[in-house]
Amino acid sequence: MFFMPGIRVDSEDAFEIALKRFRKQVERAGVISECRRREAYEKPSIAKKRKEAAARKRLMKRLRRIHRREAREF
Repeated sequence: MFFMPGIRVDSEDAFEIALKRFRKQVERAGVISECRRREAYEKPSIAKKRKEAAARKRLMKRLRRIHRREAREF
């Protein structure tokens, strides 16, 4: 579930600072990446391959961390 990014701007806040805060919230919410992902239709088979590749990448990252931790103990 996504929330709509928004900030409260006081009268004494500079525009640049308010814009920077807003951009940071948009980035954290993943709005830009979601828009890019939905820009064109993605076939289910392609989506499945992308998700499997991401899962493989996470697994390899986890294994590298474990391996590094074990190597450091000795």
